[in-house]
Amino acid sequence: MVIQCSSSVQTLYHPNHQTIHLVTPKKIRSPPLNHVTAATSSLSASKTTTRRASLASFTILGFSLSFSCSTSSGSTVNDFFELPNSGGVKVLDLRIGTGQVPCHGDQVAIHYYGRLAAKQGWRFDSTYDHKDETGEPLPFVFILGSGKVISGIEAAVRSMKVGGLRRAIIPPSQGYQNTSQEPIPPNFFDRQRLFTTIFNPTRLANGEGSTLGILIFDIELVSLKH
Repeated sequence: MVIQCSSSVQTLYHPNHQTIHLVTPKKIRSPPLNHVTAATSSLSASKTTTRRASLASFTILGFSLSFSCSTSSGSTVNDFFELPNSGGVKVLDLRIGTGQVPCHGDQVAIHYYGRLAAKQGWRFDSTYDHKDETGEPLPFVFILGSGKVISGIEAAVRSMKVGGLRRAIIPPSQGYQNTSQEPIPPNFFDRQRLFTTIFNPTRLANGEGSTLGILIFDIELVSLKH
């Protein structure tokens, strides 16, 4: 595609200033319509192909940028790092705890916000929404190493200290492998929507398995019992 341009030069003179040359562009010849249509169609097809594959990455980046903006008052934001022997779980420490670090077999209590990257960061569950009879939020309690909880949460909690707050990005391999793993959203609609998205056979067949089950958990380690 060749675009031809030409211009004419006009000269203005002011008695108290230097000579000014104005360059006035002439009409630019537009490329043939069929070339523009073809290029637009190609670009649209490319965008459609890559949109789903990159959605989870954009969502995760959005959470990172959101946190960076909210802490601009002077606190230091560390980078995400991958936990050793975690199967690809990446974490960002939002607050370092001052208490004990849990051991295998300990009973731990956590608060969390659980989000699904494939649904543009849809929050499918939060312990802060689970209230006791006094209206206080109920933490989620489990035995570390019991295997009842998804591997990504166990990996994130193992190296935390009580009082700490950590954001974890959990890949599908360390997330939900079946519908009985905890934590399970108590609301049927949320639970159904979560598992329908993660285990969608059509989208899995289309090669979206690497993004469908990406989870984002903000985890606060409240307490532990040996």
